[in-house]
Amino acid sequence: MLGNFTYHNPTKLYFGKDALDSLAEAVNGFGPNVMLSYGGGSIRRSGLYDRVLSVLHACGKTVIEDGGVMPNPTYDRVLLGAKRARENGIDLILAVGGGSVCDYAKAVSVSAYCSEDPWEKFFVRGEEPSERILPVGCVLTMTGTGSEMNGGSVITNRERMIKKGHVFGSEVMPRFSILDPTLTYTLPEWQMVAGIYDAFNHICEQYFSGEDENVTDYLCEGLMRALISASYRAKKDPHDYEARSDIMWAATWALNTLLDKGKTTDWEVHMLGQAVGAYTDATHGMTLSAVSLPYYRHILKYGLKKFRRFAISVWGVSEEGSDEEIAKKGLAALENWMKDMGLVLNISDLGVTPDMIEDIADATFIQEGGYHVLTRDEIVEILKESL
Repeated sequence: MLGNFTYHNPTKLYFGKDALDSLAEAVNGFGPNVMLSYGGGSIRRSGLYDRVLSVLHACGKTVIEDGGVMPNPTYDRVLLGAKRARENGIDLILAVGGGSVCDYAKAVSVSAYCSEDPWEKFFVRGEEPSERILPVGCVLTMTGTGSEMNGGSVITNRERMIKKGHVFGSEVMPRFSILDPTLTYTLPEWQMVAGIYDAFNHICEQYFSGEDENVTDYLCEGLMRALISASYRAKKDPHDYEARSDIMWAATWALNTLLDKGKTTDWEVHMLGQAVGAYTDATHGMTLSAVSLPYYRHILKYGLKKFRRFAISVWGVSEEGSDEEIAKKGLAALENWMKDMGLVLNISDLGVTPDMIEDIADATFIQEGGYHVLTRDEIVEILKESL
């Protein structure tokens, strides 16, 4: 392990079948005014909305409706939610949905009492909250982002055509999250596999950096193998509880601040995918899958030792052959799995046209920490290879 670090994660998880039964216990430690944030109509159709509302009312809570949070939540929507929370004296924001709703809730939590422009403070200057933060709780209905156990919040600024995230500290992390794998059963297959790849890529972003024998790299490899195995089982039978619970648990641990300890990280795939998402509003996991392989092929020569290890330890590639041959076989195995899952492999399938490449490149933030720091020309090249 390299470097020194402090690890603290305050989120309390209630996991498993009937985890929603613990919602009353979870909310009773907060004041009476709860803002219920959720997306479209899926939680109403599934009956989850009525179940959550019943618990909140039984606990004596006053519920302020905050429905209609869109996928890839926008900054305008965050400002609306912040105004609603402030005007209603909200004591707890309860996010019911997937990662977008959880990310949105965290952005609202730090924006409600922020005395300056939250976008400039948090997403441009990258500062931490200095004023009152509203507590957040989550009831998860879609796995992938890991937002249920981290301080991350990714928001789209439509005016600037930028999609950007900020990873806040432990004081912004959800106070609790309800994780019942059966709540994910109603997801369409494409959403399930998009979430699986989102989680898988979170692991990759923390794995493809550094060359030392790091403990967390072994954890990464185990989580990747678990996701691969469970993905095939869940695709075959979406109601396979063990498979869906494995996916949910792995996705939570993929981005709950554990895997980056003692090592550098590389988030360039996310920067590329988020830029594509800003221009297409495409599902996050699919934007990541569309740019991953061209990026990994581009940086392979700079991180050959780790890509070789990835091929052998994750995909079971034979150790016979040169390092480059073995590493390329690992990327081929990754591509085959992605095809089996039905993931998007080209940004053109998401609506990107050649004339959009330069603008998307301008919207792509360049990250350090990986094996190679990209130039803008390289970003353009990778995007063209992703078409």
